Amino acid sequence: MGLRQDKFGKQVLRDLSELLNLHRAEWLGSAFVTISDVQVSPDLGLVKVYVSLYNNPNRQAIMDSLEEHNKEIRHELARRIRNNVKKIPEIRFYEDNSLDYAAKMDEVFARIKRDETGE
Repeated sequence: MGLRQDKFGKQVLRDLSELLNLHRAEWLGSAFVTISDVQVSPDLGLVKVYVSLYNNPNRQAIMDSLEEHNKEIRHELARRIRNNVKKIPEIRFYEDNSLDYAAKMDEVFARIKRDETGE
């Protein structure tokens, strides 16, 4: 990403994190959700938000809730960034599975180690 995209992405990350924290009860219920990454298109028209849902059993319900409230989230974000951009970007939410992948790899390595030591 370019410098402008990077700065804008960091601003969106901060603002979305605050918004999700403020409106967690109405948008996400009791789920604990963190934003792990934000990627911005070169024209600043699209923001891809990667959320981490580690140890949440109802992952699809949380992603559905984020999509359901997408318009509201975008409106709240617009109130915060409207002086920085000409056009408010479209927001797309994606699940970040990197923590699940890391836990799975740890489990695989532990199993290999047990097999090598004969335990």
